[in-house]
Amino acid sequence: MVVFPNCKINLGLNIVRKRTDGYHDLETIFLPVSLRDALEILPAGAGVNEISFTASGLPVNGRPEDNLCIRAWQLLKKDYPGLPAVKMHLHKAIPMGAGLGGGSADGTFTLRLLSDMFQLAIPDERLSEYALELGSDCPFFLLNKPCFAKGRGEEMEPLELDLSGYKILLVHPGIHISTGWAFAQIRPAQPSVSLKERITMPPAQWKQFIKNDFETPVLAAYPELAEIKDQLYRSGAVYASLSGTGSTIYGIYQHDATIPSDLFRNYSVSHATLSSRPD
Repeated sequence: MVVFPNCKINLGLNIVRKRTDGYHDLETIFLPVSLRDALEILPAGAGVNEISFTASGLPVNGRPEDNLCIRAWQLLKKDYPGLPAVKMHLHKAIPMGAGLGGGSADGTFTLRLLSDMFQLAIPDERLSEYALELGSDCPFFLLNKPCFAKGRGEEMEPLELDLSGYKILLVHPGIHISTGWAFAQIRPAQPSVSLKERITMPPAQWKQFIKNDFETPVLAAYPELAEIKDQLYRSGAVYASLSGTGSTIYGIYQHDATIPSDLFRNYSVSHATLSSRPD
């Protein structure tokens, strides 16, 4: 079976406080977009006990055994000992370390696909608990709809956010930004007005009122990202921002806007539209 894990962007990101468990409470708007990986899972066959994992496309960093797809299988195997070994192939189109949640999507889609393939009938609430063990933003990819998120990112409330009249440009300059470093630069603070209220404004007003707390330190450390953001606005974006801790910068344009084809010829560029949970 094949599924196509999509990525997400953050519309605003406020770091509210540091928790005693070492995590941070935040608030953000998660928005699914259509840049996708491809994940195929097949039964490994009788008598095979080892999981097989291969990858293609963009480089997958780290040890294979640390990949979230494998970790998802291992999580389910603990509670469902009869879960058979499988062969997985992941084709990466979503860049890693880019603030797009590609790895989180891959792991979460693996959980749902395994549950469906082998008729485990795992309730969504339990799947969400498994997903949270993989990463703070993983439960979002079970919902996969625009939502207001708080806590570590796992407390989600779906939003009626209509961006059908817009298109999204993702620009990834190939820079890897350490999440730990990025969080170390932040001084948590409660925003005066919640993002849940700010997001009801027209997108043309978001530039004034919706911010990503990581932008100040990240763009100062990587001036080329600040230049990309400026170029997005100069080319007609109604809103542009860093996604997550970066390094992807995205621009939201009116649907009929014309974007110069060579504007970001030195970077990886993807035209993305809104996505929804694939069945």
